Amino acid sequence: MTFIYREHAIQRMFERDIFEVDVEESIKNGVIIEEYFDDKPYPSFLALSLNKKPLHVVFAKNGEKNEIIIITAYYPDKEKWSNDYKRRIEK
Repeated sequence: MTFIYREHAIQRMFERDIFEVDVEESIKNGVIIEEYFDDKPYPSFLALSLNKKPLHVVFAKNGEKNEIIIITAYYPDKEKWSNDYKRRIEK
C-alpha cells in the first residue's frame, strides 16, 4: 500500500500539528465512519482513530494501484461531532 499526500493535506497537517504516522495509523487501524462511493476519480472515506486524541482522516482509494490518497486530516470539533466522534451533529 502506497500513501500519497495531496498538497492540501500536507498544508493542513502542518498547520494542525498532525504527523504522517498518525494519519497512516488512522487509515490502517481506525474505523471508517463515512463512505463517499460517488466521489471522483476514486471513492473516498472518513476514518476515525482514537489513539492519542480523536483524529479524522479523509482519504481516497485507488484500488488498481493499491494507493491511498490523503485528502485532509483534522481533529474533530466537539461541537460538530457526537461524543464518540462518529456522527455529525445536525444543527
